[in-house]
Amino acid sequence: MHIGMVGLGRMGGNMRERIRAAGHTVTGYDTDPAISDVPSLAELVAALPEGERIAWVMVPAGAPTHATLEALAALLSPGDLVIEGGNSYYRDDQENAAMLAERGIGYVDAGISGGVWGREYGYGTMVGGSAEDVERAMPIFEALRPEGPREEGFVHAGPVGAGHFSKMVHNGIEYGLMQAYAEGYEIIASRSDLVPDVTAVVRSWQRGTVVRSWLLELLVDALEQDPGLARIDDYAADSGEGRWTLEEAIDNAVPAPTIAAALFARFSSRQEASPAMKAVASLREQFGGHAIRRADER
Repeated sequence: MHIGMVGLGRMGGNMRERIRAAGHTVTGYDTDPAISDVPSLAELVAALPEGERIAWVMVPAGAPTHATLEALAALLSPGDLVIEGGNSYYRDDQENAAMLAERGIGYVDAGISGGVWGREYGYGTMVGGSAEDVERAMPIFEALRPEGPREEGFVHAGPVGAGHFSKMVHNGIEYGLMQAYAEGYEIIASRSDLVPDVTAVVRSWQRGTVVRSWLLELLVDALEQDPGLARIDDYAADSGEGRWTLEEAIDNAVPAPTIAAALFARFSSRQEASPAMKAVASLREQFGGHAIRRADER
């Protein structure tokens, strides 16, 4: 099979290589000419076999994705297929699919998990779209998924939007898991008098314990490379999926306190000083006469 890959960053570039390793042909386009196979989006489309074109889009969510899809809509032909694999909001998928359907172009949304390790170990993939469109692209999904039973690394989750919706919730869960590991690490590290080798303890959790996971393995790798994590600033960004997951929870009256707390913890990391905690300290002083630390004592 021959497909086009639009966007060859950390995910798209590695996906291109994994698909090629499975015996398929991939023509890639990126705005960086150093990593692009063709000089333009038009030439990427021209390179694909007419009548059976599949273009996979891996660009940042939002305006860049929408602009790319509009450009592809003008270049592709009826019967072609677009797979959108960025971290897009699932409600945008219906609009994207409708815009392409006006030109007779199919649309599949694909939530992809695997990060920079996906090229070696495979990508967990959640897709939304018609059964016909998903089946058409199945050789590519097979090339991307991890070894083992298909149903443990790939799912046709439902109609258009279901793939990105599933990935959104997956990433919301990831927020909570990461925060729990991080808090556990900090609690142990706070008692260096009792536990002198924090990394050794966290490493020991990787086999036989109920908290073992790939995320835990990655935390161990980070601690082995940088004990104490002194190299890294405590600023943690969020790319949107946690917020969207909480919005969905609110809309459907589903309690999600763990994911909410994890998202708010990331917000806290971006404050040089916390006005809210200043208010808490001030109130403690007012009602109980509790000692406070002045700003010039930091």
